Amino acid sequence: MKKFKIDPATHVAHWDYHKHTILFISDMHIPYQHPDSIRFLQALKKKYNPDLVVSLGDMADFHCISFHDTNPDLDHAGMELERLQEHAREIEKIFPNMVIIGSNHGDLHLRKALAHGLPKALFRPYNDIYTVGPGWIFVDDLTIKAVGQPDLYISHGIKKNALQVAQQRGQRFVCGHYHEDFEIKYCGNPNELLWSMMAGCLIDKQSLAFEYNKLNLKRPVIGTGVCVEGYPRLIPMVLSASGRWVGRLL
Repeated sequence: MKKFKIDPATHVAHWDYHKHTILFISDMHIPYQHPDSIRFLQALKKKYNPDLVVSLGDMADFHCISFHDTNPDLDHAGMELERLQEHAREIEKIFPNMVIIGSNHGDLHLRKALAHGLPKALFRPYNDIYTVGPGWIFVDDLTIKAVGQPDLYISHGIKKNALQVAQQRGQRFVCGHYHEDFEIKYCGNPNELLWSMMAGCLIDKQSLAFEYNKLNLKRPVIGTGVCVEGYPRLIPMVLSASGRWVGRLL
């Protein structure tokens, strides 16, 4: 992320994103990510050689400390954390520099602390929790300001209608969170062209962690997105009949 710096107080970066490529990593929910997700990310790096990598949040699932019912047939909390750390270090080898957006699952330990009256100061920094180096930067959200282009705003998820977020904020917008939504929409006004992108997810939809979804008509869309020279592209992970990645990018 050469020359890319985020103001720690405002989470704003001044960077000409329309001259670069940004790879977004959609919700992985480690350790319940799709078994081919890391191989998929390696292929994306090879094809797009991104200048910036942004996780859209929910990189970790933290199923065992959820506010909802947990499945007793899944790993206990300590094992979940060990597997998160293992996979995080594996991803760090591919992307030593990354921005990770705050999210409902990724921040579960702090949400639990708040519910029980525990101050943030009792907890380790995210880099220590994930056992990764300083190249991973954790922020609540991210705004990228570029000369001659609308701002690019990135968050985990604000509302279901992402294009409305872009219109209301007057910014281009990328989000995760909504696993079943995989879309790009455009809108224009007299001054600029805006767009929104909802980037699906990289979960293992067969995992017991997502058993709640088994009766839904809509199912998660496995894939993610990139922003190339200021404009978005969706990249589905095309799966075989057995649910495994076919091994090539569209």
